[in-house]
Amino acid sequence: MMQNPVKHEHTDSMGVGKAIAVLTSGGDAQGMNAAVRAVVRVGIYTGAKVYFVHEGYQGLVDGGDNIREATWESVSMMLQLGGTVIGSARCQDFRTHEGRLKAARNLVKRGITNLCVIGGDGSLTGADTFRAEWSTLLQELIKAGAITAEEAKRSSHLNIVGMVGSIDNDFCGTDMTIGTDSALHRIIEIVDAIATTAQSHQRTFVLEVMGRHCGYLALVTALASGADWVFIPESPPEDDWEEHLCRRLTETRTRGSRLNIIIVAEGAIDKHGKPITSEDIKKLVVKRLGYDTRVTILGHVQRGGTPSAFDRILGSRMGVEAVMALLEGTPDTPACVVSLSGNQAIRLPLMECVQVTKDVTTAMNEGRFDDSLKLRGRSFQNNWNVYKILAHVRPPSAKSGYNLAVMNVGAPAAGMNATVRSTVRIGLIHGHRMLAVHDGFEGLAERKVEEIGWGGVGGWTGKGGSNLGTKRTLPKKYFEQISNTIADFSIHGLIIIGGFEAFTGSLELIEGRSKFEELCIPICVIPATVSNNVPGSDFSIGADTALNTITATCDRIKQSAAGTKRRVFIIETMGGYCGYLATMAGLAAGADAAYIYEDPFTIHDLEANVEHLTEKMKTTVKRGLVLRNEKCNENYTTDFIYNLYSEEGKGIFDTRKNVLGHMQQGGSPTPFDRNFGTKMGAKAVAWMSGKIKECSRHGRIFANTADSACLLGMRRRALVFQPLAELKEQTDFEHRLPKEQWWLKLRPILKILAKYKIDLDTSETAHLEHITRKRVSGEGSI
Repeated sequence: MMQNPVKHEHTDSMGVGKAIAVLTSGGDAQGMNAAVRAVVRVGIYTGAKVYFVHEGYQGLVDGGDNIREATWESVSMMLQLGGTVIGSARCQDFRTHEGRLKAARNLVKRGITNLCVIGGDGSLTGADTFRAEWSTLLQELIKAGAITAEEAKRSSHLNIVGMVGSIDNDFCGTDMTIGTDSALHRIIEIVDAIATTAQSHQRTFVLEVMGRHCGYLALVTALASGADWVFIPESPPEDDWEEHLCRRLTETRTRGSRLNIIIVAEGAIDKHGKPITSEDIKKLVVKRLGYDTRVTILGHVQRGGTPSAFDRILGSRMGVEAVMALLEGTPDTPACVVSLSGNQAIRLPLMECVQVTKDVTTAMNEGRFDDSLKLRGRSFQNNWNVYKILAHVRPPSAKSGYNLAVMNVGAPAAGMNATVRSTVRIGLIHGHRMLAVHDGFEGLAERKVEEIGWGGVGGWTGKGGSNLGTKRTLPKKYFEQISNTIADFSIHGLIIIGGFEAFTGSLELIEGRSKFEELCIPICVIPATVSNNVPGSDFSIGADTALNTITATCDRIKQSAAGTKRRVFIIETMGGYCGYLATMAGLAAGADAAYIYEDPFTIHDLEANVEHLTEKMKTTVKRGLVLRNEKCNENYTTDFIYNLYSEEGKGIFDTRKNVLGHMQQGGSPTPFDRNFGTKMGAKAVAWMSGKIKECSRHGRIFANTADSACLLGMRRRALVFQPLAELKEQTDFEHRLPKEQWWLKLRPILKILAKYKIDLDTSETAHLEHITRKRVSGEGSI
């Protein structure tokens, strides 16, 4: 059953006469404030009244001052704060019938018939119960004389929409819950810091992360930090795990590593349901191996701190979708939860999701661990499979006889090293001989090629930049030298990790195949660039790290502007002609405008923006933030915009400018970029192994078909291989851009949240889907 999406001509009036209440409940999670802010602002934009419910369900029951009307300014500066500004509480009263009766009266008295709940599965189940009882509660309240029949008629049904805020990512039906990405940021910062001290003293560290019933945080941490072992509740280790673990730690040390990292989810158990604690593991390692071993329990650090760029954008997008779902709701629509599938916002029946989430716990309790892994979804299984290959499979003694080369091309991007590490190690596990090419196509021409082993990429996951060295040079002028290098080192397959130059350079290699037979080998491109401008992939490795760098800088700049008052900052971001970084950073940092090439603007638009900021200075929020993509317009340069704002804002606001520059390419990769790179490397090698066998004739490789040179990209939720020749049609080569970009449809959200009166096209908003369908889709298996 799919509802047809409704096309609203005037989204800015669809909430007139309606009231929405928003509350956060259960454990706090970073990004909840972004969701609250979006609900308030989009609610007000549609003409609805919006109320804060302070202290979660407790505030709903107690009423009074806990339920207050929100204003546009009341959610200003909330975006970068962790936790939940409106408070959350575990509430026993709401579990009772009397408590829900009081809550119903408090809503009816204020005319609130739309409730947006941000919390975990317990909070959402409570909301569903409340909705189911609504008419009975109203009858009781009329009987008791607590409300009039007229009031009851006005509030005859209650619409409920949920958003999942939980750092554990333990809710089925959504790819990522609000707070998960930020919790991973906190964990990885700590793991990186611990790795440096462990290295100094040759120590083993056992790190315990949150996740009582869900091993997501532990699993992704293990992948992103290259840990030796991970314990998760969904897949307990085999009965002789103690032997296996000690053997694994010893092997890591004999390969030259000076440290061991073991990650434990707090809910880790063995096959018989007996808990495995960090202390147990420490005692085992000390007793059997005599290694100097320390335990670190991360605890509530994981819930704290500022939300990551991803969580802010996720919270904001979910908030917009929640308001639309509430205002489109009828008495017949089931309570839904808004969630994310790939880069699409979707709506799912709330109780179906809760049921599948409960099924996972039941499966674990009954010892059906294979089922619990399947129920967690394809992405979780893929993470688990890649981790198992990297951590538990040894390179075979019998070699495949094939040589694979890996190289970086273009500008450096954080996550390139994690991708190279995964490519090299998975290649060795497949039995191939791995060759590292230094300095891109130029290095390939100059024979800068060396064999690289398992230890050669040790500790690479957390390193920014490109350890192999990377250049923007294209291969056309070096065809002869490159062909000689390929022949001399007998390279049978080439994995190219890089940005737009990796894409265009590989297209040149395909063109050269007709003249140089040596170029007839399988080629796989993995997109890695901060600009996120490679066709064939929604995301590029490195873009998430750059986005977080820009967002963190914008936070600091906003703080400075808030202190001095009446100040507007113009910030220039990288990205070439691609406006991805400027737009997404605008959403994540709460910018007033973001100028990009793909969304052309005129002098009238610039004037309108200046007037908008002039009006803003009359409110309590006396600061402005404007982002400009470096190549958005050749005449309206950063200096031009700065001068225009300075002149027009005279006497009303000061203007300052910042060009962020190459800091956007540096830094330690975020958990997303590490994990994404690791999975892309693994997937590319698996494809390459198959393709080499397919193109092998009498011991020689000859690959000349279109599908023997592919780009591996992420489309929605799937990792897909697309022939480079096909992607040519989808590319604007002059501006180094894909012709279609998914994120452009988020631009109206940026404008609405900055108080511009524009129409939001909801013809593409999510319709209700079913979770069973979602269990089948997902990333292709690795």
